[in-house]
Amino acid sequence: MSEIIQMDNMITGKRDLKFFMREEKEEIITAPAPESFVDDNGDRIDMQIKVLKRTRINEIFDNYRKKSVAVNAKGAPYINGASNEVLFKTERDDQRAVRHIIAEALVYPDLRDKELMAFYKCTDLTEMPNKIFYRSDEYLHVNRMVMNALGLGENPTDADGGNTDEEILDDAKN
Repeated sequence: MSEIIQMDNMITGKRDLKFFMREEKEEIITAPAPESFVDDNGDRIDMQIKVLKRTRINEIFDNYRKKSVAVNAKGAPYINGASNEVLFKTERDDQRAVRHIIAEALVYPDLRDKELMAFYKCTDLTEMPNKIFYRSDEYLHVNRMVMNALGLGENPTDADGGNTDEEILDDAKN
């Protein structure tokens, strides 16, 4: 009987989807901290990075996007002449969104720790990456480690859908 089903699936082109059915689990990746972060023995410290879900990353980017009515210098809204509809403008703070992603993804050091935030006199989570990793080379290293762990590579601002499907397909063709 199973041979008949397998033959039928081969004929109809139906494939087993069980390979795409997997349980969600939290994944923690270890990566080296910047060289300036060493323990009491002088050994470089490792960071722990939680792999955030794609939906959570998109949600963070969306939280730092603001859409409002586009207005002229006199405060009157711009109107599209062809459709007679009000035009909107979108403002994005991708740098702050990336800092939020870094702060949320880092498990060690935990940038949400109240004691650590109090030490740096921070009330906003997005300030923490800049406070702890205040040197440019440190911040860039942490940014690169976290973004690579999350699968976002070198250009995290593309994580919110910066490339269209057509652009991705064109890149794949070339």
